[in-house]
Amino acid sequence: MSRTSKTATSTTASPAQDVPGRLVALLAVASGLTVANLYYAQPLLSSLSDVFRVSTATTGSLITLTQVGYVVGMLFLVPLGDRLEKRKLVTVLLAITSAALVVAGLAPNFPVLVAASMISGATSVVAQILVPFAASLAPDHARGRVVGRVMSGLLTGILLSRTLSSLLSDVTGWRVVFLGSAVLMALLAVALHAALPQHAPTTSVPYHHVLRSTFQLLRTHPKLRRRGLYQAAMFAVFSAFWTTVSFVLTGPRFHYSAVGVGVFALVGAAGAAVAPLAGHWADRGLARPATGIALVAAAVAFALAGFGGHSIVLLALAAILVDVAVQTTLILGQHTVYALDPAARSRLNSVFIAMFFAGGAIGSQLGTVVYEAAGWSGVTVLGGALPLIALVYWAFEHRPRPGAEA
Repeated sequence: MSRTSKTATSTTASPAQDVPGRLVALLAVASGLTVANLYYAQPLLSSLSDVFRVSTATTGSLITLTQVGYVVGMLFLVPLGDRLEKRKLVTVLLAITSAALVVAGLAPNFPVLVAASMISGATSVVAQILVPFAASLAPDHARGRVVGRVMSGLLTGILLSRTLSSLLSDVTGWRVVFLGSAVLMALLAVALHAALPQHAPTTSVPYHHVLRSTFQLLRTHPKLRRRGLYQAAMFAVFSAFWTTVSFVLTGPRFHYSAVGVGVFALVGAAGAAVAPLAGHWADRGLARPATGIALVAAAVAFALAGFGGHSIVLLALAAILVDVAVQTTLILGQHTVYALDPAARSRLNSVFIAMFFAGGAIGSQLGTVVYEAAGWSGVTVLGGALPLIALVYWAFEHRPRPGAEA
């Protein structure tokens, strides 16, 4: 169907050898720092509304459009990871991200900030190029563990970005958040260019054929559709929780400040520790049973959250359990998806993560609407229902042959 190029020669890391621990750590840090660019602005919206004298609703569009940029990058930039030499692609994208963040940090008005954030959102998909890159470098027997370790960095970036942003802006101002990230992106570009092995393209077909084949993967691989739907449901409840719990924490029950909400978000970071374990489970062929357990755990988390409306301890336990469940299904899903076609890992990841973030966007919106209509109790019902629906699909899906991945 497509002409594939030869793998790189002496300068390319051999997948038969274990990936050096330092390289895995660098990939994890890089993934976390780049994906964090999507979330830095969330705790800054009130300040940005005052600075640029725009309404709260208008300021909120900054987050939406940054996410739109990310989805565009997922669909049109990540597939280039199969078409171009990956080290060079990563370096160029990080350079563009750094420049966009400088513009954001110096933005004289709100439209400039939005435009720069959309560009940085689109090019921050570097994280989604590095994860399949790590999978390609790892030997088959250790692929799940390597991907799990890199994903633990990515997920930690998602979880800690709000906390770091709120604390830094409280001390130095919001512009330093963007400018500081710009410096980090420039340093990452240099570090990754020096540390990453050359990795030849896995296909030589024209770019428009690569894009067409990316969308065809959904039709070709039922496991991709299934895993994408599981993860869309799970990230929807994750987003619904973290979008609305701030209203609970700053409300009359707890009276938390914005910094307090950021500190509360630290509890979710404990869930990142499960990523390497999930990778180990995937390597042992336990993807299917572990997926079912994770779906149940997500539903239980929202039951705890329902009783935790007046208890910060129960809310914290719910946050940890939600994050553990979501991260587990994500690692298991990526392990399964990457095994479908080694020559199309970037394109497979593009579709999988696009479905993942689409679910998150829907969950954020649904969570806000439900919270306004039915309060925190309504959100917990929504959060419990979605993983249970996915669990029903999981229970009645076509069983794989013995030895096949779920």
